[in-house]
Amino acid sequence: MELPNLGQNCSKETCKRLDFLPVKCDACSGIFCSDHMSYSSHQCQSAYKKNVQVPMCPLCNKPVPVPRGQEPDFTVGQHIDNDCRFTEGRKVFTNRCTVAKCRGKEAVPLVCSECRQNHCFKHRHPLDHSCTGSAKSVQRKVTDVKSIFGTNGIIKKAFTATAIQGNMSEDEALARALAESERLTNENTTNSQPRCSVA
Repeated sequence: MELPNLGQNCSKETCKRLDFLPVKCDACSGIFCSDHMSYSSHQCQSAYKKNVQVPMCPLCNKPVPVPRGQEPDFTVGQHIDNDCRFTEGRKVFTNRCTVAKCRGKEAVPLVCSECRQNHCFKHRHPLDHSCTGSAKSVQRKVTDVKSIFGTNGIIKKAFTATAIQGNMSEDEALARALAESERLTNENTTNSQPRCSVA
């Protein structure tokens, strides 16, 4: 005996399978088999009606309601740009320069390693803000710079071999460099040779 009124065909165009326990989609009201009953498996165009997840703002942890049919990322982005309490009233350039009569402000702190004070880009180097940090290191840097550059910024003393190798002559410096190179080569070859074991 044939039962023609029992079951329904799947509404998905590529399936059309006869299912005796069909499922009706609560978003688009289509009839689907057990393989195509989820929103994603039958590419439901009305799934957004049933998507009731409310995204949270990552900055202020406030729920951001999303209008139907709109992307959550777009809505959260608008919330951050316009009415997020976390960014409200916050200034970006808050790191003020400590040099007298300087109004420079930066988005990131530029703390001097010598005096531990914050400065703008213009005064970030110890010589630019009359650094009062460890006096010896600052004085050493000043004399190093003044010995190379004059007070007007023109190079006073050229870099020479004696500035690099000290009181050694060129032949002594070359002999020392060759000896050091040979020593390092010998160390590398002795370390890389396999050792034989006696059985």
